[in-house]
Amino acid sequence: MKTITIYTDGSSLGNPGPGGYGIVIMQDGKTKEFSQGFRKTTNNRMELLATIIAIESSPKNVKIEIFSDSSYVVNAINKNWLDKWQKNGWKTANKKRVKNKDLWQRLLRILNQSQIKWNWVKGHAGNKHNERCDELAVLAAKSENLLIDSGYEHETESQSNPQLTLF
Repeated sequence: MKTITIYTDGSSLGNPGPGGYGIVIMQDGKTKEFSQGFRKTTNNRMELLATIIAIESSPKNVKIEIFSDSSYVVNAINKNWLDKWQKNGWKTANKKRVKNKDLWQRLLRILNQSQIKWNWVKGHAGNKHNERCDELAVLAAKSENLLIDSGYEHETESQSNPQLTLF
């Protein structure tokens, strides 16, 4: 079975603010890089989206080793937070709504397509692939070609402008 090594990072300038993700994928001595920016999002969303895009961009039925400096993402998998959130109706242990539910559900749809090992790496600690992902994420967040993170913008709009039901 082939093994793919993936490094991911996300960034948000302002948090929330313009954001982006960066991905470095390595297989058989070849390296590919991906990045994309969004006009308004959060750091956690970009960290999570980076892993999703990386997995979606990989062939199915392979071994994937993901390295991320996001304890939010890695712990959600390795410490079974994601399973607990689902069982609790997408509520945290503190009974609060799980943030980024749309992205977590997207990740759930693809988790079983390959054997994935999740690794946490310390950010900004000299790991060249993690540093490159950070650079890609920041450049993407600063680019002019920013997409709309509809999951974030829709979520914040519905919270700040609740629908009024008269009857």
